[in-house]
Amino acid sequence: MRIRTGRLVRILVSALVLAGVAGPGAGLAQPAQPGPKAPAAANLRPFIEALRPDALARGVSEATFAAAFAGVTKADPDVLARTRRQGEFARPVWEYLVGAVSGARVARGQAEAARLASTLAAVEARFGVPRWIVLAFWGVESDFGVSAGTVPTVRALATLAQAGFRGTLFRDELLAALAILERGDIAPAGMKGSWAGAMGQVQFLPSSFLAHAVDFDGDGHRDIWGSQADALASIASYLNALGWNPALSWGYAVTLPPDFDLTAYRADLSDFARRGVRRTDGAPLPASGNASLFLPGGHGGPAFLITDNFEVVRAYNTSDSYALAVGHLADRLAGGPPLAAPWPNAAARLDKAGLQALQAGLADRKLYAGEADGRAGPKLREAVRRYQIEQGLPADGYATPALLAHLKGRS
Repeated sequence: MRIRTGRLVRILVSALVLAGVAGPGAGLAQPAQPGPKAPAAANLRPFIEALRPDALARGVSEATFAAAFAGVTKADPDVLARTRRQGEFARPVWEYLVGAVSGARVARGQAEAARLASTLAAVEARFGVPRWIVLAFWGVESDFGVSAGTVPTVRALATLAQAGFRGTLFRDELLAALAILERGDIAPAGMKGSWAGAMGQVQFLPSSFLAHAVDFDGDGHRDIWGSQADALASIASYLNALGWNPALSWGYAVTLPPDFDLTAYRADLSDFARRGVRRTDGAPLPASGNASLFLPGGHGGPAFLITDNFEVVRAYNTSDSYALAVGHLADRLAGGPPLAAPWPNAAARLDKAGLQALQAGLADRKLYAGEADGRAGPKLREAVRRYQIEQGLPADGYATPALLAHLKGRS
């Protein structure tokens, strides 16, 4: 993979895209974690005062600190409640795509592409990321800027940090938010976003804002809240830093020949072409580039060849559903066709408990290494394929109740 050393920080950003802020189809990037134990209306003032020395040591002035926390006295109970909810990982990919890549969203995105053509061309030229991918992120994250979030960022981060949710992550992000305010890119009243502190039209956490936000309109401020040019350029800047390869797409919707060998699911694009894999839009596959077969609904459903750029998208948000939505939306915005192959029946999908049981069973066979968290991500997909190959089953990497029953029968 070409993802650079800063990937881990950006994965934390991707884990915190909020539910609901990005319009229909957008969701929480990680499964629900155990909720914090702090009282819903906890007094934040002792925490804030304890934070003051660290903030001042990082160059935040007394005036900025006071303005940031003016009126912030109690924890936000709605923020605490949201930590217990699930999102993309709790829904099958086909349900997620219905909202994320709706006909209405495609139409709005194409209208925005025409309206912002010169800006998008300049962003693409500077950062090497296709305009359709940039637009797709913008569309999924905030419905093209319409739903950028209304939760005050400082209060949200203070609530999560005081509660100890996810260790020191949100305390660090709160200090980063104060640094943004000190720089003057946004006033405290305008610093808003998701319940989890992801901000503006692009849903950056403060640390990612500091690292990757761009003043593209030249007004002296990196404004991902009110400037469309800054928002679009910041997305492209982020993807460029993550290692986007301009020579390849995120992936390609494809059809497989009837006799395709699913066990050879990693290969060069030229090899897939030689074996009869064809793009659904009729265009040829690139002559070279690493790719792997992705069957998010199992064999017989929609099929994709995903490149290293798919992992770049996942570094923005670690959900497979999210990454597929961004990629497919980009294709549709560029004029590509909708998916034609049918999705499986919902009954053929394991719930969280079933996925956990599958992970545990595969771990017992030394095929899966990791937490039994009930997430159907790349790690489980790889383990499922290894088991399927071992057992002579169709190696589509798709976790089903039948597969779990087969595993239990071999235990």
